[in-house]
Amino acid sequence: MTQIGFYHLTRTSVTDALPPLLTRTIASGQKAAIWCQTKAALEDIDKTLWKISSPTWLPHGSAGVLRPDLQPIWLSPDTDAPNNAKFLFLLENRQCEECSQFERIFDLFDGHDENAVAAARTRWTTMKAAGHDLTYWRQEAQGWKRAR
Repeated sequence: MTQIGFYHLTRTSVTDALPPLLTRTIASGQKAAIWCQTKAALEDIDKTLWKISSPTWLPHGSAGVLRPDLQPIWLSPDTDAPNNAKFLFLLENRQCEECSQFERIFDLFDGHDENAVAAARTRWTTMKAAGHDLTYWRQEAQGWKRAR
């Protein structure tokens, strides 16, 4: 069963929280897919990832690149992962209907947006009913704290 972590952003934006999580993903030898709702968010993440050089560069691609299967990180407004990613990052209240293709799913949501928090609670309830292994992570002053 897919392991799903809900990441409650309370002190940084998703563009600040995502690079360290992706760095750990790449360091563990995994590939990642990032699904956004909007093209604007995808472009913002793309720009952010190109600027990251420390502690490591985060190579990535999206629709239109040659050999998407070779991309360590795939960015998409759709529900694709042509790089055969086993880790999925969901942004902007995205959902994954077919979770079994992923080992881990990271559901990042804005803790300052009441609608995003309510939508995350709904996703939690749905995923729990489906029998997935769920964890809840809250952003702290220094990193993440597992709350469930």
